[in-house]
Amino acid sequence: MASSETLRHCGTAATIDIIGEDLLHNIFSRLPATSFASAACVNRSWNLVCERVLSRPKLASACSSNDSLEVAVKDVVDKVLSEPIRPHFAIASIGNSFIQDYDVEESLEEAHYLITKSLGSNIPVITNSTLGIIGRDKFSDEFKEAQWRRGEEDNAIILTVGFLPGIKVTTIPLLMKNPITFMMKKFITDIREFSTSVSGCSSPAAIMMFADQYRVGLIDVAEKMGYAMSQKTVIVGDYSSPFRYLNCPDAWSVGAALVFAVDRNKPSGIGETRFHAVLSSGLSPVGPTYEAASVLEKSNSIWISARREGWGQNIDAETIRNQVYDQLGDRNQNRKLYIGVTKKGKCGQEKVGRMTSLAFYEVRRNNRKYFFVSEKGVNLGDTFRFYHLDSTAARSSVTAISSHLRSFNRRSNNTTGGDKQEVFGGLIFSCCGARFFGGPNIDSSPFLDNFPGVTLGGAFCRRVIGRGVLTLYAKESQEQKAMQCRVQARGGVYFIMSYHQ
Repeated sequence: MASSETLRHCGTAATIDIIGEDLLHNIFSRLPATSFASAACVNRSWNLVCERVLSRPKLASACSSNDSLEVAVKDVVDKVLSEPIRPHFAIASIGNSFIQDYDVEESLEEAHYLITKSLGSNIPVITNSTLGIIGRDKFSDEFKEAQWRRGEEDNAIILTVGFLPGIKVTTIPLLMKNPITFMMKKFITDIREFSTSVSGCSSPAAIMMFADQYRVGLIDVAEKMGYAMSQKTVIVGDYSSPFRYLNCPDAWSVGAALVFAVDRNKPSGIGETRFHAVLSSGLSPVGPTYEAASVLEKSNSIWISARREGWGQNIDAETIRNQVYDQLGDRNQNRKLYIGVTKKGKCGQEKVGRMTSLAFYEVRRNNRKYFFVSEKGVNLGDTFRFYHLDSTAARSSVTAISSHLRSFNRRSNNTTGGDKQEVFGGLIFSCCGARFFGGPNIDSSPFLDNFPGVTLGGAFCRRVIGRGVLTLYAKESQEQKAMQCRVQARGGVYFIMSYHQ
């Protein structure tokens, strides 16, 4: 026999049903997520109304600067769950001031535990420690880019939660066999198997990669992942921060991917969620193109000797360095230099189509003959150019992105026959910020100017990875503008999510 509480509850539901579905829709759309979930379980008619309320994808994001990690997590969780949403994935970025008397690992564990406890243990969650946050404050609703200097108070957290009907999301780890060998084949295979099981296609719609900055060789991993996936797979991420993901006790996990695959069994009437990426750069090239004449691994550094592309004779590293600084007009040689290594190869499991990758390596120093970089990934015969930090070029790149997003928005709004594409959210991974641009909120301005009122979140990183529809450089050739994949230490990647009905 049903309890009196159950009968009372059912009676209330039956009474409310009399008011009609339109009013129920209006009421349910104002409920917080937990109450909304409860309402969907009352009876079939209420569940159908709730399905209509959440028939479109949604992104929710919030920041908090409370000194207490526990309170800050509660702040952002309460905010993202203040409206109807069923989380399909979550990303949380925290500042290091929460660490206090314990280390980064313990801080991340605590934050990750609090978030997964609040959202549910079955939701793919990534929690990482970043250099700053991009988003709206939970209380003031003010949008801000907060990038912290070493020693500054950075007790802040941003939580972004996504609901993507018609898309399935999972977390796949990148493991190591031993301290120097990545299990790359297993990583790629796991991604392909998940995507195939969900969509029937071996390459997913999008991959969001997170990796630990202290691991050498991750640039090489990014390149291999880019070549392994179809050109249609958008790849973005933070390649530089300590992180935690759902159920990750394995100490050999050095990276994790949020994988987004289209569900071939999605219900009828559900539109198509699409992913887009646009990349910016804060680096400008200087000098001619060189070729790696030799590549040696010594004392945790990669030693590279060079010659002009197409020439047979090597050039001393010291001579090249002096020529680069002379072109920059930097007699004191104070500017930080990078080499941008360009590679070309076939893309996807079927090896259909070609992809160009560009990875940046900081030049730590040089002796008379060799340049020293600290990352693996440069191979004998690779071509490269020297790059330097350039805030003017970075601003031009951001302006170009704004123009591209304006065109994208215009095309989306000019569709005919009821076929419309609407941007519902975005994420930014950036290495720039106010200190580089000389002003606040410049990184986020292309998105905010073109999609006002649309949810945007993000974080500042030491290094980002991106592969998408367009890479924008201020001072490069048309071929370089068409770069498909890159890993860099200056610039940003804009991850745009749209809904096609």
